[in-house]
Amino acid sequence: QVQLVESGGGLVQSGGSLRLSCAYSKSVFVFDVMAWYRQAPGKQRELVATLPSRGNANYPDSVKGRFTVSRDNAVNTLYLQMNSLKPEDTGVYYCYVKIGMTLVTSEQHYWGQGTQVTVSS
Repeated sequence: QVQLVESGGGLVQSGGSLRLSCAYSKSVFVFDVMAWYRQAPGKQRELVATLPSRGNANYPDSVKGRFTVSRDNAVNTLYLQMNSLKPEDTGVYYCYVKIGMTLVTSEQHYWGQGTQVTVSS
């Protein structure tokens, strides 16, 4: 089991910044993928940042250049730095990790409980 606990959400004005944190309970070396998703009211959950175990971070065009995903292995925490926030960035933000299939376990997916981000115009 992996525990994911997000924090850092809140209310911010358009153009402002927030940094979200996701504390995870296992060594980062077991994760194939770490990511942030968000879900706005009445909409499907969408990917906003991916950090693979190997390779570079990826972002959709909607947040590219404004959001940055990173991790600090020393404190087992994944971050999402969000700058130049817009009202359309409003939603519940979720931390996600995937552990790949092994000889004895199937692929595993874990989600945090979510943290609300509200951007006022």
